[in-house]
Amino acid sequence: MVTVNVGGLAEGVFESEMFGHVKGAFTDARMDRVGRFDLADGGTLFLDEIANLPINQQSKLLRVLETGEMERLGSSRTRKVDARIISATNADLNEEISAGRFREDLMFRLNTIEIRLPPLRDRREDIPPLAHHFLQAYCKRYRKNLSGFDAAALQALLEHAWPGNVRELDHAIERAVLMAQKTTVAAADLGLQPARESSGKLEDMSLEEVEASLIRKALARYSNNVSHAAKALGLSRSALYRRIQRYNIAV
Repeated sequence: MVTVNVGGLAEGVFESEMFGHVKGAFTDARMDRVGRFDLADGGTLFLDEIANLPINQQSKLLRVLETGEMERLGSSRTRKVDARIISATNADLNEEISAGRFREDLMFRLNTIEIRLPPLRDRREDIPPLAHHFLQAYCKRYRKNLSGFDAAALQALLEHAWPGNVRELDHAIERAVLMAQKTTVAAADLGLQPARESSGKLEDMSLEEVEASLIRKALARYSNNVSHAAKALGLSRSALYRRIQRYNIAV
């Protein structure tokens, strides 16, 4: 399985990343490169944040999905690829189509089987098993021996609003594993805080704090639609994604 965040790819590298390139295709192409479709041939290609793919790149993707054929950048040789495609987005693609930001034919090509996943706050029965899954994974990574969550910690997990959904839960459990001093995770180890607007004075905030606050507000205003938030902030999608990762902002 090959995973790629297509919304975070810069326009200039999209074809090289997805389809590959041959030596000499452009100035820095010193050797052949295998693209994501080639890597996923015979397997699965997961296209994350598909709604954030620019409209001019959508047509290039559509051709491969329809024909199973592509050419590496700089090559005239047509290659056949056979990969199962899974895509994901938190945007409403029907709205994106109406606004002219997403191709209707691409949505129909991708939307063979649709799975709508409710936010974590609407499926709280999933919180305990997910939390234990992340706990086991991080205990193994950080070589810690924790048997589970105490009653207060489990209650805190169930009561939290989880605006960042599963990604926020993942980060909370990782933090708890690092902070835990006992054999079980305590509520204080989770470090859960209610979502709040920054109340500090602008002059008391660092430049990074101001930037992170503006990004969070823009994402909240546009329901975590990265394309709309990036446009409002005067950034490219890829630039906004880099800042989201730098400030560990859940979307």
